[in-house]
Amino acid sequence: MSPNDGHVLEILRDLGLISAADIQQAEDDASQQGIGAVDALIASGRVTQLDVTKAIANAASMEFVERIDPIPHDAIEAVPRHIARRYGVVPLGRTENALRVAVADPFDLETIDSLTYILKTDIEPVVAPTQEIDRAINQHYGPLGEGVQEEQTESEIQIKGGPEGAASDAPIIRLVNQLVVDAHRLRGSDIHIEPLEKRLRVRYRIDGVLQEMPDPPKRLQAAIISRIKIMSNMSIAEKRLPQDGRIQIQMADKAVDLRVSCIPTNHGESIVMRILDKSSLLLGLPELGFLSDDQLIMERILNLPDGIFLVTGPTGSGKTTTLYGCLNFLNKPDRKLITVEDPVEYILQGINQVQVNEEIDLTFAAALRSMLRQAPNIIMVGEIRDAETAQIAINASLTGHLVFSTLHTNDAPSAVTRLVDLGVKPFLVASAMRAVMAQRLVRKLCAKCSSGYEPSEGELSALGLRPSQITGANFQHAQGCDNCRRTGFRGRMGIFEIFLLNDEVQRLINEGTPTNQLRAKARQLGMRTLREDGIRKVVAGLTSVTEVVTATMQDEN
Repeated sequence: MSPNDGHVLEILRDLGLISAADIQQAEDDASQQGIGAVDALIASGRVTQLDVTKAIANAASMEFVERIDPIPHDAIEAVPRHIARRYGVVPLGRTENALRVAVADPFDLETIDSLTYILKTDIEPVVAPTQEIDRAINQHYGPLGEGVQEEQTESEIQIKGGPEGAASDAPIIRLVNQLVVDAHRLRGSDIHIEPLEKRLRVRYRIDGVLQEMPDPPKRLQAAIISRIKIMSNMSIAEKRLPQDGRIQIQMADKAVDLRVSCIPTNHGESIVMRILDKSSLLLGLPELGFLSDDQLIMERILNLPDGIFLVTGPTGSGKTTTLYGCLNFLNKPDRKLITVEDPVEYILQGINQVQVNEEIDLTFAAALRSMLRQAPNIIMVGEIRDAETAQIAINASLTGHLVFSTLHTNDAPSAVTRLVDLGVKPFLVASAMRAVMAQRLVRKLCAKCSSGYEPSEGELSALGLRPSQITGANFQHAQGCDNCRRTGFRGRMGIFEIFLLNDEVQRLINEGTPTNQLRAKARQLGMRTLREDGIRKVVAGLTSVTEVVTATMQDEN
């Protein structure tokens, strides 16, 4: 007998509807039949389902409704079909401060808390019989079977390879699932769950900017964090040390991976879930932000038979996405591609991917050295971090392999100095390097609410433009709408600085020329800076002045 059954039996006895002997008989029947004691009591005819529901409503001091009809249209719109079915609730209407919702069990506080969070409104529960709630759902949302695809798309999450409790419809499980679904629907790149002193803060990073969401109840903090740790195969007993995990989920027909990090803080364990959506890897060069002339340059680089191509920029500048886009472009049956990454973020079909594991001495350098024996055509090294990795990558590019990798430098010409600082001889850098690309990410203006405008003198000055230089420009700004969550931006794109090496540049590198002189020569040969590429995209109406100026502060120093 569940604890809730015991509570309901006591309520029925206190109201005089059953006796102590009836309770004992119901418990005996329940044990023999393998059902709940209350269900056994109803089956025996001693009470009806209506008696039980009325008694529960009375004990909870809640309004009881025997018949649900009619329901205002705005109330139906407030609770999506999949939420009504999953939680077994029906909206009845709005009061001044809350949404009235019919529930079968007023003591299920977790469901009420979850609805408050998911629907982003206060809930005023009203008790109704289960059969009446089911009838109302079928009447107002359609019978079961209609809209099933919508329910799966919006709500069903299947965990791949992770333990799943028997009570897969428990409110905490549904609440955590809804966190992931909402973040994915809003195009979030990560979910931050942060315990503060008096609240559990939830934030989604959308287009590179953290945005606060409604807080789940603080008292559910431990349950929410434990659920996420179970999903990601972490130890729920370990609360003192950081842990990392991974969740593979299936939402309708889309596979999504979550990389999970858990770290102890003052007020509990903080969780960050990085959403790795494989659909982002299918982007072509135009979707990454390359304009037609830069796209032609990139295609020429990608079709080189050997050499090393580096992508540089700070953390979060989209380097990995660009490299994956390049690999996707090159992934053909007649080529062998191998990557060494830390961690392997996306699983790519047709590509051999190696995960770094320093605990067993499988470092970038060790993996790269072994990979060369696999006779690959194309190699991607997630990041060049040390002299040994740099040396092996350079040597691989000199022996007939096309090598892609990343470095942390502010601009493209600085990559040369960085490799030399790591211990690679300048003549090897000059011989192996084919091109370097620095990049940043800027937010794209929302296509639905953007409109043309005349930039101020201050904005033109920030970009280093004069009014005479913007003839025919298409400056745009966005007011904000439902499509972009009132931000004026939807999605991100890259701005790029592509440094191509020719014989003259190679000679300068071989002579140990300083970075500032290399940059001057690159500019002389036609290299556009990050700021200049950003200006092109502002003038084309793709992004805003503020986005480009903020992303390229370093470019003009």
